[in-house]
Amino acid sequence: MRSEEQGAGSEEDGKGSDDPRSPIPDPAILQRVRWRARRGLLELDIVLGQFIETQYEQMDEAERLAFEVLLDMPDNPLWDMVAGRLEASPGEQQALLEKIRAV
Repeated sequence: MRSEEQGAGSEEDGKGSDDPRSPIPDPAILQRVRWRARRGLLELDIVLGQFIETQYEQMDEAERLAFEVLLDMPDNPLWDMVAGRLEASPGEQQALLEKIRAV
């Protein structure tokens, strides 16, 4: 009986829906990311928009945080990184930029 109570409690607590690794982000967060990705450079606006629409939901929390850091950058250095003219920090940023370039 005790194991049944524990099993029922874990299903009812709803932890699966609030998991930060969940493939579907909160719609409000997704809308905020879309807004932040809008840029003055048309090329960057297009690339980031397509990336968000096709890849953002499959990203894990570390990739989403790295993407937020990229969105904090000014347009020209960010475009140079996306275009491959400027090197990114090794690690998450570099891997993320490779994904963005693939779009």
